[in-house]
Amino acid sequence: MTERPHLAVIGAGPAGLAATVAAAAHGVRVTLLDSAARAGGQFYRQAAAELRAARPQALHHRWRTWQRLSDALALHVEAGHVSHLTGHHVWFVERRLSEGGGAADSSGPLDSFTVHALLGPEQDIPVEVRADAVLLATGGYEQVLPFPGWTLPGILTAGGAQAILKGSLAVPGRTAVVAGTGPLLLPVATGLAAAGVEVAALVESADPKAFVRRPRVLAAQPGKIAEGAQYAAQLLRRRVKLLTRHTVVEAHGDERVEAVTVAALDTDGRVRPGTERRLVCDTLAIGHGMLPHTDLAETLGCRLDGLSVHVDDEQRTDVPGVWAAGETTGIGGADLALAEGHIAGRSAAARLTGAVPDPRGWATAAKSRTRSREFFAALDTVYAPPACWTELVTDDTIVCRCEEVTGGAIREAVAGLGAGDVRTVKLLTRAGMGWCQGRMCGPAVAGLAGCELAPSRRPFARPVPLGVLAHAGEAEDDDHQ
Repeated sequence: MTERPHLAVIGAGPAGLAATVAAAAHGVRVTLLDSAARAGGQFYRQAAAELRAARPQALHHRWRTWQRLSDALALHVEAGHVSHLTGHHVWFVERRLSEGGGAADSSGPLDSFTVHALLGPEQDIPVEVRADAVLLATGGYEQVLPFPGWTLPGILTAGGAQAILKGSLAVPGRTAVVAGTGPLLLPVATGLAAAGVEVAALVESADPKAFVRRPRVLAAQPGKIAEGAQYAAQLLRRRVKLLTRHTVVEAHGDERVEAVTVAALDTDGRVRPGTERRLVCDTLAIGHGMLPHTDLAETLGCRLDGLSVHVDDEQRTDVPGVWAAGETTGIGGADLALAEGHIAGRSAAARLTGAVPDPRGWATAAKSRTRSREFFAALDTVYAPPACWTELVTDDTIVCRCEEVTGGAIREAVAGLGAGDVRTVKLLTRAGMGWCQGRMCGPAVAGLAGCELAPSRRPFARPVPLGVLAHAGEAEDDDHQ
């Protein structure tokens, strides 16, 4: 098996799993690295084995697809085609320029790569995986927009609430409001209600009726429409109040959130005076869409299209030997991630083994990819944060939680000190200098500064102990050769 070309896949969500299974089935040795203890990513997040979930399928959509992927992965691991490394937090991928001795495709020798990861409870044990090619399936993260009171305990992202439910088989509270915008809100509200949480309301800032003006896109995805209708029917059956074109104005509480104020929005995305109402809750699950994880792609020098990694029809980036699939190439849900992962895995296997890639082998996946991309392009136009959300951020509202930078400090940096981009605001206020390195507050800072959110060009994908950096290159080689 060590004579097979070696592909490192980073991320074990739908895209990474599909890519791993496809590549391993077509003659490539794969090392699958993921930070979680079990494969699945956010969509197929698995409960800890110690919890012994009796009916894990009750918390998941399309469970049979997960079972097929999981079973195929287990077979490849048993056969020695795949090494699945759990708990590995990848912080850097080092590209080594080819000298002609590594793997090659039709364009010539490919570069080789060293994947640097951290292992252990403290994430301080360095691990290095050497590979002939890399496939980035690093997923996405939720966009967080601040408002007065948003830092109170009991307030978490919509995806965070879902992660607690799926991963811990626990609920974040007894009475919840699910708010923000985007298709994720429906399964989150439904999942919480099914688990016994009283969902006081689902507060959606967009108007889903706008989909009616896109009949062609809707007709191409009847399954998605049926899925949405099923969620809506479950919420209706549980008498969950649905407030469309509404937004959370403020959260209230002392030790934790006790209530939220919501209000209706006008056609310009501004709060309509006099429409405010107070909803009692001990949990607020809020989200405003997703953003792609591109840190590793950026450090490798991959081209970005806006905030997403640019790929061709084979899911190849413009860096030789680097493929990308799933949310990192653009937010599009599990179906799109599965299709892109399959295509990327097949393409990588063909290129690494010297075969000529045959698009007929992934024709079905390519059709699914096209339909999904069109559908989510339409979603993006419907589910967008309120146009005037920054007006809700008061001067004393914390925007950067790590450094406790307020909205007023950011506005002063822009209006009083001439800052015109996120980097300058960061230098003047320290917004984005904390542990998360601006991942949480970046969109909010950009919105308040009146500029576009741009890639950060961080040198590493996550914080790294200085001792690990000092000894980089000396870690145990964990490429399982």
